[in-house]
Amino acid sequence: MSDDSSDKYGYLKMVDIFQDLTEQEIEEIDRATTMTTGRRGKIFYMPEDTSEVLFLLKKGRVQLYRISPDGKKLVIATIGPGSIFGEMALIGQGMHNTFAEATEDCELLVMSRQDVEHLLITKPRVALRIFEALGTRLKETESRVEEIAFKGIPARLASLLLQLAEERGTQTITGLTHQDLGERIGTYRETTTQTLNMFKSEGLIDIGRKRITLLDVDGLQEIAES
Repeated sequence: MSDDSSDKYGYLKMVDIFQDLTEQEIEEIDRATTMTTGRRGKIFYMPEDTSEVLFLLKKGRVQLYRISPDGKKLVIATIGPGSIFGEMALIGQGMHNTFAEATEDCELLVMSRQDVEHLLITKPRVALRIFEALGTRLKETESRVEEIAFKGIPARLASLLLQLAEERGTQTITGLTHQDLGERIGTYRETTTQTLNMFKSEGLIDIGRKRITLLDVDGLQEIAES
């Protein structure tokens, strides 16, 4: 087995949706997948595109988002290593309703529609895990829409900062611009900057270049729940 093949096989064994499969079953999936890369900014698909592939993200991050009629970008989800995307067009939706864009350089595994359908039919445990993943993403999307509809901008931003800190396991969040944060909470960059400056003046955070350090988690939690 070549180094690339071994690396791909090792990754497949760690993907949640393939847990509980035998080594032989993992090898079958290994043979059915192709490894590829995508530079930051690459669009994997956009609304109205049809897709015949399923993406498994090995490295990097991908953002799923929509563009409103007035041109505002609304981030639906940001997914990291171990996640799948592109599945909606493979389970009867026909076309995508979002953009999928690499926000970091990515390594991905790709499966064809035919191989995915075979997998779902012959490996019901995998099908169940894919549907569980879809359910989790739908729940997260509903929560995001609910926050935008019913919570003010400070609460949404505080909630996002706490979420990012938890995901990254650190109180210092790096690599995101004010524009990035604004898109994730459904507001403009200027409004995000004003709110961050307010948090800073209240001693809740410290701000640097593409760096935000959480100083008062309890204070941010109180705002997030308001």
